Parts: sequence; C-alpha cells; structure tokens
Amino acid sequence: MSKLNLRVVSQERELLRESVDSVTAQTTEGEITILPGHIPLFTKLGTGELVYRMGSGENSIVISRGFLTVAPNNEITIMADTAVHAREISVQKAEEAIKAAEATLQSSQDQRERLMAEASLRRALLELRIAERTKRTRI
Repeated sequence: MSKLNLRVVSQERELLRESVDSVTAQTTEGEITILPGHIPLFTKLGTGELVYRMGSGENSIVISRGFLTVAPNNEITIMADTAVHAREISVQKAEEAIKAAEATLQSSQDQRERLMAEASLRRALLELRIAERTKRTRI
C-alpha cells in the first residue's frame, strides 16, 4: 500500500517527518482527510487538531493556523504558526492559559488584546481536550 510522506514544521522547529497512512486536518473551510494519491492541494489551516495514522495507531498534533500542501508525489507539508504533539501538552500550562485568557477577556477593553485572548483561550481549550482524550486512550 502507498504511503504519505508527512512533514510538519512550526516557527520553532521541525516537529515531524514521517511516513503515514492518512492525515486529517482542520482547514478554514472544514475538515479534510488526505489519503495516498490525493490531488495536489494548497489550503489554509485553522486552529485545530491534526490527526495522522500509521498502521493501527493514531497520533495528534495541535496546530495553530498555517498552511497545508499536498504534492503529486504523496508529499504533505504543513507549515504552522505553532504546533505541539499531544504527548507534549502540559495540562497545567493549558489550565493556566485558560485562566489568563479569561481574566484578560473580563478586564480588557482593547479590541486587539481581546482577540488575542480569545485565540489563546481556544487553543488552550483544544490542548486540554486533546490531552485528556490522549490520557484516557493510553490507560
């Protein structure tokens, strides 16, 4: 069976370079799943969960905005503003980020500051949800 060559890069580092069976990502237009032989594609990613499957296993990465390209040779490249493996998520940091974002939303009148706090809140809630789900599936 044919494989996909997945590469995930954030502003900080190359997070992943792996041969996978499929990739599911949250685009700004909705969720897509890519299988070997997919047509060439360039799309914008929203904040969400990237799921890649290898054999019978499934792995997750939290993506915060970026771009996804699918080349004709089954090469998928994801360039994200930020990305973190589910196994690297700190529940404590996510909970602290939620509290900080909620405090900013309650106290700030600055529109830009409120938008940044909302984005931070969405990402922290997503990280927390994925961390809790990953913890349950490992047990």
